[in-house]
Amino acid sequence: MDIGTVRVQEADEAAERRREQRGWYFYDWACSVYSASVLTVFLGPYLTSVARSAADADGFVHPLGIPVRAGSFFAYCVSASVILAIAVMPVAGAAADRTGRKKPLLAAAAYTGAGATTGLFFLDGHRYLLGGFLLILANASVAVSMVLYNSYLPQIAPPEERDAVSSRGWAFGYAAGSIVLVANLVLFTAHDSFGLSEAVAVRICLASAGLWWGVFTLVPLKRLRDRPAPSVAPAAHGWRQLAATVRDMRGKPLTLAFLLAYLIYNDGIQTVISQASVYGSEELGLGQSTLITAVLMVQVLAVAGALGMGRLARTYGAKRTILGSLVAWTVTLGAGYFLPAGAPVWFFVLAAGIGLVLGGSQALSRSLFSHLVPPGKEAEYFSAYEMSDRGMSWLGPLLFGITYQLTGSYRDAIISLVAFFTIGFVLLARVPVGRAIRDAGNPVPDRI
Repeated sequence: MDIGTVRVQEADEAAERRREQRGWYFYDWACSVYSASVLTVFLGPYLTSVARSAADADGFVHPLGIPVRAGSFFAYCVSASVILAIAVMPVAGAAADRTGRKKPLLAAAAYTGAGATTGLFFLDGHRYLLGGFLLILANASVAVSMVLYNSYLPQIAPPEERDAVSSRGWAFGYAAGSIVLVANLVLFTAHDSFGLSEAVAVRICLASAGLWWGVFTLVPLKRLRDRPAPSVAPAAHGWRQLAATVRDMRGKPLTLAFLLAYLIYNDGIQTVISQASVYGSEELGLGQSTLITAVLMVQVLAVAGALGMGRLARTYGAKRTILGSLVAWTVTLGAGYFLPAGAPVWFFVLAAGIGLVLGGSQALSRSLFSHLVPPGKEAEYFSAYEMSDRGMSWLGPLLFGITYQLTGSYRDAIISLVAFFTIGFVLLARVPVGRAIRDAGNPVPDRI
């Protein structure tokens, strides 16, 4: 084969890889609206208000006969969704690796979540149990879909491109969240002009996120392609596969050490994302328009933060950049404890700090982990990763809910999350990532 033919083939492969990468970005564009609009802004305060309307004289609801303070119900539902995700993700990851059919599984998870999110339109009156059920289903579905989505990253991007590709994916997601939040802000603030009540406007915002998720999922389903499975063994035992993955990771203790560090600090990140609007509305007394504006600011700055931290990683390495972001998370969260009630300006300052570190810390963690995955085991390893990313992030919401249930103070609940960032920093700092990449059988980039 002559040199010209080789170059043509390489150019064709590069073009196909870029096409897949662009399609891959669009799943972040599709599903991140759920996190931005539903989980972070609207559902926490709205579901809490529905639960309060159904509460007894002491402020408790009684799902399954269990007394739960209405203000803790949302946080407990987030934890329950994580437990469901833990049960399903190993099965999905094992099926993807053993059959090579990631796209049908991604479609099933995505459209289950999109359907549940759209169904939130019917959350009104005293239907807090309906809201809790749909939240659990949607949140578990997005976690399962992200296992499959993330497992494409090592297949569509060579090692030297992964930080940039992962960061662009996060940037796409935050850009989509910004667009939808602008539309939500217009609808919510002008709901009277549209002849809508405030509750109906919120329900439309919730349902529109599900519709957006479903429509734009069509793009990655069209552009991504499945690869032949390395094995033809049946994909019947997801938990058995997970046990095998954990045993395999024990032979790669540095990969396991990174995953443990990520499990801890990302638990803090996910809890801040899901509980920030509840903290703002219930503890600081801020209105829904203020919360939407603050989260919109987070979305816009997170795009710049994800791209900017991607550039920092090329100079200082992904590990050092992530460690710097954890310091910033700790400082920001500590400042949040002292925010005065009824002062939106300071809440906006806090939102700006979160936005600048949010996208980059998550994107670089994903790309760094992709270097630690042995070839051919992407989906099963990313199943374990996704348990850390979303699936194992049950302790933070649970701690947040219990702290509020015991103290009645959201300030005490929010400050308890500092421990996740501090412990995660210490554990990550001890991981020699270069040696971990070599132990996984992958080439070590010049800067990591």
